[in-house]
Amino acid sequence: LQLAESGGGLVQAGGSLKLSCAASGFIFNEYAIAWFRQAPGKEREAVAWMSSDDGITHCADSVKGRFTISKDNNKNTLYLQMNSLSPEDTAVYYCAARLGSANLAWSKGYADWGQGTQVIVSS
Repeated sequence: LQLAESGGGLVQAGGSLKLSCAASGFIFNEYAIAWFRQAPGKEREAVAWMSSDDGITHCADSVKGRFTISKDNNKNTLYLQMNSLSPEDTAVYYCAARLGSANLAWSKGYADWGQGTQVIVSS
């Protein structure tokens, strides 16, 4: 199973970015998928996740209304649209995938991760 993020970069506060995660080596639509982020000195936290069972998406309260997770099964690609970015969103963003549907916001439940993409939001 391989995951590769792209789309990070430097953006001003209030701006937008769209992250992509190209997946390979597994049946994409059978896996739960998620975006996590980790800021310096902080624990990795779930940003948004999607169950394979029902396709329902969830977002952390800190990004609700600003970030949207989506996927394209034909392209085996996961996306994270990020709007109204603030400096507090600065972090390395990771995509992850796993089987099952429980505790999808728990980072230790994922064995497979991408290498991460850096997002820096300037004030």
